[in-house]
Amino acid sequence: MREVDMLVIGAGAAGLLAARTLARAGQTVAVLEARSRCGGRIQTFTEAGFSAPTEAGAEFLHGAVPLTRSLLAEAGRASIPTTGTSYQVVQGETRASEDFIQNLPELLERLHALTEDVPLADFLNQHFSAETYAPLREQVTRFAEGYDAADAHRASSFALRDELGGGGFDDSPHPEGTYGELIDQLATQLQQAGGQLHLNTPVQEIRWQPGQVAVQTADGRGFRARQIVLTVPLGIWQAAADSASHLRITPDLPEHRAAAAQLGFGAVIKVLLEFKSTIWQQSSADLTQPKPDLSFLFSDAPFPTWWSQLPDARPLLTGWLAGPAATRHQHTPDEEILTQALASLAGLLGSSAAYLRSQLGAHRVVNWAADPYALGAYAYTPVGAATNRATLATPVAQTLFVAGEGVYDGPYIGTVEAALVSGADVAQRVLESLK
Repeated sequence: MREVDMLVIGAGAAGLLAARTLARAGQTVAVLEARSRCGGRIQTFTEAGFSAPTEAGAEFLHGAVPLTRSLLAEAGRASIPTTGTSYQVVQGETRASEDFIQNLPELLERLHALTEDVPLADFLNQHFSAETYAPLREQVTRFAEGYDAADAHRASSFALRDELGGGGFDDSPHPEGTYGELIDQLATQLQQAGGQLHLNTPVQEIRWQPGQVAVQTADGRGFRARQIVLTVPLGIWQAAADSASHLRITPDLPEHRAAAAQLGFGAVIKVLLEFKSTIWQQSSADLTQPKPDLSFLFSDAPFPTWWSQLPDARPLLTGWLAGPAATRHQHTPDEEILTQALASLAGLLGSSAAYLRSQLGAHRVVNWAADPYALGAYAYTPVGAATNRATLATPVAQTLFVAGEGVYDGPYIGTVEAALVSGADVAQRVLESLK
């Protein structure tokens, strides 16, 4: 039985920042991570034939994200604004458009007039039921489901109001370098401060009593500590007791699990296609609807959202499917998803799936809902989320602490910033409990 002051479950952004902070404060800390790598839903990879480091998970900076930017600045890195043209394709018609949602002022006016929060689908049906508003209903639903990975029948109208009013979705630069480098930075700093990092260490059971925690891992190892910080994704909290992904805690935390069940956690599938060249730039006999200078492409296709790496000229297009549509493909084989994605992109470019496939240099399907250590991609805000997040984040007997982007309640929900802020906050809570 290995003994430390603090155990941290999960080496994602929240777990690493919390562990680094605790180790720097003089606590002995061990981080237990089920995967063979750090990062969680941040995953930068270079294998599978891709020509450069590629993001399988988090990719952009959404809004001001001050803590994320400060960590990048520590390493002398800033951000790279996206460039190029955003296109929309609806019912086969292509247009360059900076307006993600039409009639946004009217939408915001009616959202601000709400006196009580309601699910987004209900709000749209109540206030924009006329047939003339059908395009707006579709656009708003696509935004909530595609950008926030939300279920419109559960998503908070107040949260959408705040999100659209803040305009954060308009600002999506890349971090200079990769997100993987930020994770490596945190992991290195943790170890430099004396912290332990144990990869390939799935937790089988957590047994606890006030002031003492014992963890049994799947390979038979044991760890004991005075306190523990749980940073597992919301999908793991929501996993059924008979699921292989279920986190067993004895005695259990029924109020925490009930709160987690009421929170929103969206699915995402990314399809990464690196071509031999930027074939979408100009017309050819095999591609009749090019998208010159393409930055983002939004559509009503089955695989609706695509983006390039501009200003990097790398011939990589990323396909994005999120929300309920991605959940429905949780168990769909990768090859079938790839086929559907290529068919969607072919239709948007006036090409054929066979031609696009012939031009591929590398490809990868990343299905976060199927990942047993995530069971989804990131949190969204349903009605009543603040209360449930507060319950899930409540420490138990100053012994068990909970962190991660799933319990964060602020303007950066569903982002790396949310995870980092949650990790910093929980570390402060732990240290205050020792005074």
